[in-house]
Amino acid sequence: MRQSKIPTKGRFFIELFVAFIVTRLPFIQIPFKWLESYFHELSHGLATLMTGGSVSHIQLFPNGAGLCFSQGGWPVAIGFSGYFGAALWGFLLFILATSSRGIRVSYGLLGVGVLLTIALWGRDLLTIVILLVLAGLFLLPLKLKGKAFFNTWLRIMALMIMLNAFASPTYLLGIGGRGDAAMLASQTWIPAWIWVAIWLLLSGWMLFLSWRRVCDAKPSS
Repeated sequence: MRQSKIPTKGRFFIELFVAFIVTRLPFIQIPFKWLESYFHELSHGLATLMTGGSVSHIQLFPNGAGLCFSQGGWPVAIGFSGYFGAALWGFLLFILATSSRGIRVSYGLLGVGVLLTIALWGRDLLTIVILLVLAGLFLLPLKLKGKAFFNTWLRIMALMIMLNAFASPTYLLGIGGRGDAAMLASQTWIPAWIWVAIWLLLSGWMLFLSWRRVCDAKPSS
């Protein structure tokens, strides 16, 4: 028998298909777009702190866009971290969802992490409401019973984050001199489209690593 928390190959593709469909459904996909945007801006904020800067606040918008207001830090690391960080967070969530134990603790920590973000970096009412919705995505399932549901739901959320992180950078190609790619191009002289290509490759790599985790699962005794 396979490890109980790691899906079969067929189930992985079903969950990936469900994640893809949900990210394309009007209205329904909005909270999960917010989730990718949250991890995107959180990654900007963490990169700022790690490179010696300070973060004032994070702002999220209903259309899935977001901003991280900060001072100092290394612009290249900060600019690069958004799309890469969102994909990496998605992969880390997939790892949590395929771990053998502690799934309820994982949900709790993720929910508390979002609430902590509100306390530290939430300033406007709309952002706080959006973050409360995201906290609910992690905390409300704890009211339900059934460990299989917890793992499946978290895997699907992780796949949706990675899919959104894969799709989001492509929008930068149509907005000219704005966005993270344009900022990185001005800082490094590397064209914006190359940065977009790097993000696409890294997001694809996170999805591939998730698939490899399924393929490499060892039968349990």
